[in-house]
Amino acid sequence: MSTPLVRLGYCRQEVNKTTWEVPERYRDLRQVGTGAYGTVCSAVDSRAGVKVAIKKLHRPFQSELFAKRAYRELRLLKHMKHENVIGLLDVFTADLSLDRFHDFYLVMPFMGTDLGKLMKLQRLSEDKIQYLVYQMLKGLKYIHSAGIIHRVRHVLLHSMCFLSWQILDFGLARQADSEMTGYVVTRWYRAPEVILSWMHYTQTVDIWSVGCIMAEMLQGKPLFKGSDHLDQLNEIMKITGTPTQEFISKLQSDDAKSYIKSLPRVEKKDLLEVFSKVNPQAVSVLERMLLLDPDSRVTAAEALTLPFFSEFREPGEETEAQPYDHSLDNADLPMDQWKRHTFTEILSFKPITLESKETSL
Repeated sequence: MSTPLVRLGYCRQEVNKTTWEVPERYRDLRQVGTGAYGTVCSAVDSRAGVKVAIKKLHRPFQSELFAKRAYRELRLLKHMKHENVIGLLDVFTADLSLDRFHDFYLVMPFMGTDLGKLMKLQRLSEDKIQYLVYQMLKGLKYIHSAGIIHRVRHVLLHSMCFLSWQILDFGLARQADSEMTGYVVTRWYRAPEVILSWMHYTQTVDIWSVGCIMAEMLQGKPLFKGSDHLDQLNEIMKITGTPTQEFISKLQSDDAKSYIKSLPRVEKKDLLEVFSKVNPQAVSVLERMLLLDPDSRVTAAEALTLPFFSEFREPGEETEAQPYDHSLDNADLPMDQWKRHTFTEILSFKPITLESKETSL
């Protein structure tokens, strides 16, 4: 059987037994991560002279669920235009027509350093922690202003295992822990309401994760290192105390209510004692983030105004996003419509060229 022709201006290459068809400008593809939903390669954009990350989704149109997920990831990445949120530099397909459309590729900035590596190399200074958490919160304020719950635990805050302080990869926002990295430790940064599906998530699900990351930066080890879901919850409650009756009444699951009521009563710990050698202003941030009740947690916009971040604060840079169109978020469309929507989004994208510079922390 003859091999199909490659689209003009594209080249075909094998990456770990998978065929990639990419524009000739992208060279030196090297796999850097893989999982159930996609593979990521680093590449050199020869036109711009910069290193980029290219993600190929695994069979994005194998089912309506996969097609919807792929469309959602593309739309979210296209929408993001903020220095602390990874956006889309390019999106392309080697397929020339809708009826032949079966694969597409997302091009994003390549992050040369990740937080996990940084923390292994050195104990972070207080001013570096201030700076990094401030950047995270700026990114979250932007994302949340668009009405998006990011669920950082899969993303930035794969921080411990994946990329850097830029917030990444919306396609993973509602997927399982180890899909892209092979790590399962993201449970350590997971909000308690997610662990047992206690209630409807709010945007402060991300704030909990940032609090866990910040705590780890301050003490050099994870704050809540549970060995499984229930152990994770127990580790959390050793610090937060067991929930109040008022909070238990908010839980939507009767099983969760019964479980929480069965636990021995534990008093909330004073974080100033837990973090006795840490700047009290930093502890004050944790006190506002690491609260069991999501409604009581500080928002990203509020957290930015806390005294701990005043040294780095530039209110003019704490921008908000344009409103995001959620109209298809809950739609159940046939495959051909998801394909058409996705193909249209690809054709309408205007590529962005990065300046040649290293991304650093």
